Amino acid sequence: MADRLEEDEMGQTRRKLALLPLSVVGLALTAGCVDEKIVFQDRELFEEPLAVAGSFLGYTDHTTKLTVCGNCHIEKQGNWEETAHANAWAGLQDSGAAQAVCEGCHTVGQLGNTVSDVAGYEATGEERYEDVQCEACHGPGLEHVQNPTDLTVPLAPLNVGVDATQGCGECHSDSHHPFVEEWNASRHGGGANRPQYRNREGCDACHGGEGALRAWGVNTEYLEKGQGDEIGITCAVCHDPHDATNEHQLRWPIDSRNVDENLCMKCHQRRAIPDLDNPQRGPHSPQGPLLLGENVGWIPPNFAYNDQLIRGTHGSDANAELCATCHLNSYTVTDPASGDFVFSATGHLFKPTPCVDAAGIPTADDSCGQNVTERSFDSCTSAGCHGSEDAALSAKLIAQARIANLVAELDDLLALVPATEFDNDDGIFTVAEGANFNAGLGDIVSSAVHNPFLTEALLTASIQAVEDTYGVPAPPALVLENILGSKITVGN
Repeated sequence: MADRLEEDEMGQTRRKLALLPLSVVGLALTAGCVDEKIVFQDRELFEEPLAVAGSFLGYTDHTTKLTVCGNCHIEKQGNWEETAHANAWAGLQDSGAAQAVCEGCHTVGQLGNTVSDVAGYEATGEERYEDVQCEACHGPGLEHVQNPTDLTVPLAPLNVGVDATQGCGECHSDSHHPFVEEWNASRHGGGANRPQYRNREGCDACHGGEGALRAWGVNTEYLEKGQGDEIGITCAVCHDPHDATNEHQLRWPIDSRNVDENLCMKCHQRRAIPDLDNPQRGPHSPQGPLLLGENVGWIPPNFAYNDQLIRGTHGSDANAELCATCHLNSYTVTDPASGDFVFSATGHLFKPTPCVDAAGIPTADDSCGQNVTERSFDSCTSAGCHGSEDAALSAKLIAQARIANLVAELDDLLALVPATEFDNDDGIFTVAEGANFNAGLGDIVSSAVHNPFLTEALLTASIQAVEDTYGVPAPPALVLENILGSKITVGN
C-alpha cells in the first residue's frame, strides 16, 4: 500500500512538473526533489466559458494578451502578438467610428470560422473575447483543451468561400474593405483561374492553393488539407495569418528582386526563356523576369545588350514594391458632388488599370475602352510614375502599338520560313524557333507595360536575325531602330 501511495505521489509530481516552464523544472531538480518537500501550484489556464459562448475560450489574461491557446502554442502566440489582429479591438475603439455592428469582426466569435450560431463576444460581451485571437479563425478550442489530441485540433479553413460564409471573407468584405469580393472576381479567386489546373501536377503550384503552399514548403494544417478540394489562390496562400515578418503579413516580401523570393514572382516567372526540349511552347507568365530585365526571352545573335540590363521605370529601383505598386493599388471612391464615401478599392482585383462603373468603382470587366473615363489610372499617378492619368494612358498606348506592330511584322516573316525550321524532334534550336518565342513574348499585352524597352529590343533584333538567316525581307517602311528604347537606361 505504501509503495502504491509513493507511486501516486510521484505520478502527480511528474504531471505538475509538466505544467511548469523548463527553467523552473530544472531548478526544482537541481534543488533535490527527493530530499526536500516541494510545493506546486497549478496555474489556472482558463476560466470555464459560459454556455452561450459556444465553447470559445478567448484570453487567459486579457491584460497581457495571453490567449488560452498561447499557453501551449507559445511560438504562435508570440508571432500573433505582432499582428494587427492582436490590436483589433483597440483599433476599432480608437477609430472614431466604433459601432456595435463592427464588434463581431474585432473580437472572437462566429465570424471568421465555420461556426454559424452567435457565440463568443457577441453572445457574452466579455472582454476575454476582444481582439481577433486564434479561435476567431480556428473556431472554438474548448474540446481540444479538455482532450488535446490531433483529432480535436480546431482547424481554420483555407477556402474563404465564394459567398464569404467562412474564413477571412466573413470580415474582410463589404464596401469599406471588399477584399473577398474583389479577390473572388479576380483570376486568383473565382474569375478565370482555370480550376482544371488546380490539381494538375506541374500546374497546381501556381493555380491551386494547396499546391502553392506545398511548393513553398509551408506545412501548416488547415481544414481542407488532403481532401482534394480545388481551392484557388486564397487569402491565406499569400498572407501568413500567424506571422508579421513581412508587411501585410505576406508569406514572402514584395520588394525582393530575387524572382524566387518575391511573392508575386514565385509564380509569375514560368517559362520566361525558351524550353529547348519543346521549342514550340511559348512564354508562360514571364512577367517577373521581364520586369527586372533578367533571364527573359530568346537572345538573338545580333542582340546589342548581351551583358547589360534593360529596365523600364516599372522595374527600376524607383519602384520599390515592383508588381504590387500597380497591381495592388488601393484608393477611396467618393461622390464627386457631395464628397461622401462610396467605396474603398482594395486592389485585390489585381488589375493596374481596371474598368470602372458609373460611380467610379473598379469592376472585373475588362472590355471597356482605353481611356481615363472608363478606366482608373490611379495606380500610375499615385505611385509618382506619371504626372497625370492622361500621360499614363498615352505612354501605354504608344508602347502597345509599337510592340503590336513589331509582333505582326515578325509573324509575317516567320510565315515565310520553311516549316522544317520548326521541328520539336530534330534536337536543333533554330533562329526561327527563338524568334517565334519572342513574338509570343511581345504578344502578351502586358509586356509593353512591364518592360517596353526590352520587349522592343528583343523583337527588332529577332526580325533582323530572321532576315539575315533566311533571306526574307521585312517591309522597307518598318523601323528597326529602338524607338521606345531611345529612353533605355542600361547597366551591368
